Amino acid sequence: MARRPAGALRPGAGPDPVDIHVGKRIRERRSNIGMSQDRVADGIGVSFQQVQKYENGANRVGASRLWQLARILDVGVMFFYGDDDPAVASGFAEPPPEGFDSDPLRRRETRELVNAYFDIADPALRRRFFEMAKTLAPPRAETGRRRGRRKKDG
Repeated sequence: MARRPAGALRPGAGPDPVDIHVGKRIRERRSNIGMSQDRVADGIGVSFQQVQKYENGANRVGASRLWQLARILDVGVMFFYGDDDPAVASGFAEPPPEGFDSDPLRRRETRELVNAYFDIADPALRRRFFEMAKTLAPPRAETGRRRGRRKKDG
């Protein structure tokens, strides 16, 4: 019986969880620094469609290409693997891994809000917007942050 190469997909099995995770990290970093797929593609010598396939996990990123991506996106190669191990997608006693979007700092909405905030040219207006956002948000008692910052009525 012929052995399949390590990491080869089983027919119909879909992309490997590691490839999906690496692709999400590529997309996350590219979006965070405001770089287009076209610009990344030009920097590594592929089409933007190929970058899309990398980001979706449909195509595996080779070692030399990952090195190029790290250089273009200004991160270390280990950035793409993150702190968690996406290969442990299921096990006998492990809980399911936390979702990729569970961290609010990774959400597109958060990035857009931060970018819009820093696009406010007037520092006084930017500060007023910041103060307004703090007053609209409920206190974060679980972390101890923001305690005692609100003025009490009376």
